Amino acid sequence: MMYPFMTLNDNTEIVHSEMREDGSVKVYIERPDEKYGFRHATCMLPDYRWKDIYEFSQEEIEYFLGIIKSMAHLIMEFSKEGGFENASGF
Repeated sequence: MMYPFMTLNDNTEIVHSEMREDGSVKVYIERPDEKYGFRHATCMLPDYRWKDIYEFSQEEIEYFLGIIKSMAHLIMEFSKEGGFENASGF
């Protein structure tokens, strides 16, 4: 299951998985694109391992990494609780 986390001003969506048995969490980033359909990338927490990067520049990946690093504690916590909505009680 993937849970919504953040939508950026350019319509980039950041979602995350539940915490897996090994303690890892998948963070998936995608942005609609007229040429490619969707640009996307996956970052695995807690080790910030990137995979499946499609049509994002290194500069964009560094930008997303900054966002993820600054929010990783929240993503990890929400992944244990079934996403933001369940964790917040909303």
